[in-house]
Amino acid sequence: MNVLMISPGFPKEMQYFTRGLRAEGATVIGLGDQGREQLPEVAAEALSAHLQVRFGDDEAIIGRVLELAARAPIHRVECLWEPHMVLAARIRERLGVPGPTVDQTVPFRDKEVMKRVLDAAGIRTPHHYSATTAAGVVEAAEAIGFPIVVKPIDGAGSADTYKVHSREELDRVLPALRAVREVSVEEFVEGDDMTFDTLCVDGRIQHHSIATYIPRALFMKENEWVSPITLVYRDPDHPDLRAGREMGVAVLKALGFRTGYTHMEWYRTASGEAVFGEIGGRPPGAGLVDLINYASDIDTYRGWAECVVHGRFSQVVERRYNAAWIYKRARGHGRIQRYEGLEAILTEFAPHIVDLDLNPIGSPRRDWKKVLVGDGLIVVRHPDLATTRRMAEHIAAHLHIVAG
Repeated sequence: MNVLMISPGFPKEMQYFTRGLRAEGATVIGLGDQGREQLPEVAAEALSAHLQVRFGDDEAIIGRVLELAARAPIHRVECLWEPHMVLAARIRERLGVPGPTVDQTVPFRDKEVMKRVLDAAGIRTPHHYSATTAAGVVEAAEAIGFPIVVKPIDGAGSADTYKVHSREELDRVLPALRAVREVSVEEFVEGDDMTFDTLCVDGRIQHHSIATYIPRALFMKENEWVSPITLVYRDPDHPDLRAGREMGVAVLKALGFRTGYTHMEWYRTASGEAVFGEIGGRPPGAGLVDLINYASDIDTYRGWAECVVHGRFSQVVERRYNAAWIYKRARGHGRIQRYEGLEAILTEFAPHIVDLDLNPIGSPRRDWKKVLVGDGLIVVRHPDLATTRRMAEHIAAHLHIVAG
């Protein structure tokens, strides 16, 4: 099978999915705006050929692909980076190969279209409107009532996303959104931020996972002192998570998702209600795939590739651990000078630490507003949920990276 992989090395997780395709026996052709020599080594070694293009001119890119396909057939077109998923769908349509069409892809990219589809299916979404002007945002906010959330209709993560408590605050936020073509204005839902992540084949879920963000994603985004935590549950089938799990199944059915990785975010209210947040037809970012793998000692990078290439997921899943990463943001400015509390943490938790990657001494401090991973991470895991959370919160509170 010849697979065209769009953006095979960026973001950084993509290189491992690209390697997975090769490991599953596919001949992988890369397409991206980097030269092959600029790709991460893992991605470059997995490719049999690579097309360097300039993103933005879809017709020119499609022309290049058609020229290639005239010499060697392309059987699948894959893209796991959201900005180019519609391009991937257009290429599929022109080649006549399996996979999501443009019409099937748009609901995974446009948050308003997404929510309208789910509203029609009877799935609980936040009260929402779309807006293309400042006046439209104000009108939507007044209809919904504060607090609200304003975010791009086609964004990923929490980029350009704002929680707004009042009209005065909205007036301060609007100038920051001038470069955003269209926004979604929606009800702010009180509760826990949760995820529902799946691998699917032909519309059937082969593997699923549930995680939570501690504290909530928008609070992480707004407060520099926070050490973000994401925790993957050992038991995603626990009764406390049932509402979100059932919603996730219903969302995938309503959107007609067939084969690949999905990442859904949802809210769990104090009453236990599940409220839909958003979904991407792609894997989660920021290291969550690694956490999912650590929780069961599996490899869902290669697992995704097996779903795509062979139409199956054959890995044995033994849900042994809860797993959590803790991202640390340095204190101060300039270059990293020292770590505080690390020795004690290693002494107490070493058997449960499976990854440790701190920004090296002497390196420039990273911009916490642009890089969720901040200046380092620690990953811990344990069979007991309360113990895992206690370790993660202890590390968040007692490990300090000092810059100056």
